[in-house]
Amino acid sequence: MTFGTAGLRAAMGAGFSRVNDLTVIQSTQGMYVYLAKCFPDLSSRGLVVGYDTRAQECSGCTSERLARLTAAVMLCKDIPVYLFSTYVPTPFVPYAVKKIGAAAGVMITASHNRKEDNGYKVYWQNGAQISSPHDKEILRCIEENTEPWPESWNEDLVEDSPLRSDPLEDVCRWYMEELRTVCFQRELNTRCPLKFVHSSFHGVGHSYVQRAFQAFGFPPPIPVPEQMNPDPNFSTVSCPNPEEGESVLELSLRLAEREEAKIVLATDPDADRLAVAEQCDKCGWKVFTGNELAALLGWWMLYNWKEAHPDPEDTERVYMLATTVSSKILQALAQKEGFHFQETLPGFKWIGNKIHELTKTGKEVIFSFEESIGFLCGSMVLDKDGVSAAAVVAEMAAHLHTKNITLKQQLQYIYEIYGFHISRTSYVICNDPPTVKRIFTRLRNFEDEGVYPRKCGGYSIAHVRDVTTGYDSSQPDKRSVLPVTKSSQMVTFTFHNGIVATLRTSGTEPKIKYYTEFCAPPGKRDLFSLEDELKKLASALLEEFLEPEKNNLIRRSV
Repeated sequence: MTFGTAGLRAAMGAGFSRVNDLTVIQSTQGMYVYLAKCFPDLSSRGLVVGYDTRAQECSGCTSERLARLTAAVMLCKDIPVYLFSTYVPTPFVPYAVKKIGAAAGVMITASHNRKEDNGYKVYWQNGAQISSPHDKEILRCIEENTEPWPESWNEDLVEDSPLRSDPLEDVCRWYMEELRTVCFQRELNTRCPLKFVHSSFHGVGHSYVQRAFQAFGFPPPIPVPEQMNPDPNFSTVSCPNPEEGESVLELSLRLAEREEAKIVLATDPDADRLAVAEQCDKCGWKVFTGNELAALLGWWMLYNWKEAHPDPEDTERVYMLATTVSSKILQALAQKEGFHFQETLPGFKWIGNKIHELTKTGKEVIFSFEESIGFLCGSMVLDKDGVSAAAVVAEMAAHLHTKNITLKQQLQYIYEIYGFHISRTSYVICNDPPTVKRIFTRLRNFEDEGVYPRKCGGYSIAHVRDVTTGYDSSQPDKRSVLPVTKSSQMVTFTFHNGIVATLRTSGTEPKIKYYTEFCAPPGKRDLFSLEDELKKLASALLEEFLEPEKNNLIRRSV
C-alpha cells in the first residue's frame, strides 16, 4: 500500500497489501517515529483519531477497532490521543487537529469505496492531508518499523490510559458554532417553507447534518429511514457513492415525492461529499453534477462576500480553488468579477495545503471544490466537507425560493452570464496495473516515439499536458506548471474547438477516469450543439485512447 490522493486505501483482509490490524499497527508505528522526529513537543501535542462505520463480519475488522489500535500504538509511547468515542464525519478530524493544536490526525475510512475496503487517512498539523515529503517519509518509517512493538496490540490502553481523551463534545460544539461563519441569512432560514430530504447513505452523516441544519435555523431535514443508520453492507444501494446519480438516490427521491420536498441532499458514508437533486415541474428530478453544484456554490459564496464587503478593492484578496480536472467555471467568474482563481492537482490534499499557504499571506479562500462532489465553503476545515455544504445548499435554495427561482434556473442564469461550461465525466475499471501503464505509454508514443496524439475523433489537439512526466506543450519551456506526480498517470488534451479532456488514474480505486468540458464564451447559447460535440469527443476519447475491448476494461455500469 502507498499513500494516494486520500491516504492508504485497500480491501480489508489478511495480508501485507490489505487493511488489517497488523498493517494499521505498522502504519501507526511509522507515523510515531516520523512525528517524533518532526515534533519535539509531540508528547504534549498528541494525535487526533477518528473513524467511520465500516466493518467486515468474516474477519471482525472494523473501523472502530482499527482506530483503537492506532490509539494504542501512540499511547504505549506516552503520546496523548484524542480518540472520538463514536463515529464522526471525516472533516471532524482535520478540524479537531487545528482546534486542539495536535501534531497530526488519522481518520479510519474508505469514504465512498465498496464495502470491502477501508483506509487510513493522515492529516498534518495544519489540518490538511499529508503531501510530499511527509507521505514518502512516513512510508519509509513504516518500512523500518514493521515488527509490532509488544504494547502495540494492547487495546486496553484506550480505556486505561490517562493520556486518552474524547474530543467529541468539544469538537461538535466548536464546529457547529463556527459553521455560522458560512450562514448568511439565518432569520430567513427560520421561515423557509421548503422541505429537504437527507440521506446519509448508511454512514455517519445523519445526526451531524441534523445539527448543522439547526445551526442554520432550519428545521431538521427529513431522513431516509432505510439509510439513516450505519450499515457496513450498504444494503439498499448498488454502490455507496451518491455521485453515481439517480439510480443510487432512488429511495431519497421517492421519499421526497411523498413528502412534497423539493430538494434532496445525500452525503456519502463518511460525510465529506454531497450530492444534490431538485424536483423540476413535470420533468422529474435534476441531479446536479459536482461541476454544476460548484457553479451554484461559487456564485452564492461570492454573492454573500460582496454583500458584506461592498468595496471592490476587498475582492483583491479573495480566492477560489479547484482541482485541474474540475470545471473552469470558477475561472470564468474570477475573470469577470475580479477575484483570484487557482488550480491544483487532483485530490483535496492539494487544495487544503494551498488554502493554508494563502491564508498565511492574508488571503481569503471563500470556496473550493473538486468535481467528484467535494466542496468546501469558507476555510474552517482544510478538506472537503459534506456536512457544511448540505446546510449551505439549503440556505442558497431558501434564498432563491423567495425570488421564485429554482437551483436549476439559477444555474442557467450563471451560465448565461459567465458562459456555458458543459462537462461529461466517467470512468472505466481496470484491475490490471500493467494494462494501465501500457495504455498511458501508448499515448506518449502514439504516432511515433515521444509523440502524443494530434487528433481524437477528427478533432485536432492544440496542447498536451502530462503531469506524470512534467511535459506541457503550451509552455515556452515545455514544462508543466503543476507539480510532477510520477506515482500516478494524468494527461490533459486541449482541443482547438475549446474542449479540455483529461485521462487519469484514480488514487483510491482501480479506475481510469476521463473528464471532458466545453468552455463556451458568454453569449454562445446553442446548448444542443455544444452537448452533441462534447458527447462525440468523449466517446472518441474512450474508444481511441483507452480501447476498452482490446484492454478488457469494464465500462461504467451504474
